[in-house]
Amino acid sequence: MTAQQRKGPAEPAGIPGVSGVSGASGKGASGGGAAPAVAAAPPALTIRDLPRGERPRERLASAGPQSLKASELLAILLGNGSKGENVASLSERVLAQFGGLGGLAQASFAELCQVRALGPAKTSQIMAALELARRLAQLTPEERPLISGPQDAANLLQVEMAALPQEQLRVLLLNTRNELLKIETVYIGNVNTSVVRPAEVMRAAIRHNAVALIVAHNHPSGDPAPSGPDIAITRDLVAAGKMMGIEVLDHIVIGSGQRWVSMKERSLGF
Repeated sequence: MTAQQRKGPAEPAGIPGVSGVSGASGKGASGGGAAPAVAAAPPALTIRDLPRGERPRERLASAGPQSLKASELLAILLGNGSKGENVASLSERVLAQFGGLGGLAQASFAELCQVRALGPAKTSQIMAALELARRLAQLTPEERPLISGPQDAANLLQVEMAALPQEQLRVLLLNTRNELLKIETVYIGNVNTSVVRPAEVMRAAIRHNAVALIVAHNHPSGDPAPSGPDIAITRDLVAAGKMMGIEVLDHIVIGSGQRWVSMKERSLGF
């Protein structure tokens, strides 16, 4: 017997000890083709992947900040997302986690830092922006903003009042040029005709030599639709203003997020 006969038949080229498997062709015993490679997951969509007309910064520049959703404004503020999540998705997730802009305004630094992908730097950016909005209502006389319509009034009050856990009634006191003199909180609690006295509202205007005012109150429910008592209060305030020579320009009802209603525009109580 030869040496070859003693060793038995030679194994085919390929994986040693496995019959019928060819290393050269990668085919199995059944003769099938090579296993297909697993496709790599597509990269996360970034802001730059969106059409230019849909990018928040470009839309802000062309249509103004009022045309953007809260999540888009937050995305501009944060600037970038994290690995596997673009800033648009991050912003929507943060707002959803806190129940909208009002909940975000009430969150503490520690609570925001615990959100995945925020961290101290992005948390600081959010809280700084919210604080700037709050301080806007406490400007010095030389920085008085011009209130040319209900949108200007809503811009001053929206961020803070949308987050209030109970109703408040505030008055924006204006001079002859419709510049803001002061914002005063007149009532805290259930704002209705049984507690709101027009004399108290007018007294605030007289104290600061205001010639006109805008009334605003919030609905903690989040729905800014004016109620029957809201209309009755407005009617009483307008009548009292005419008697005192102080024009009531509008009554703004603040809801959640960016929702608000101008009662003057809807001819409710005016």
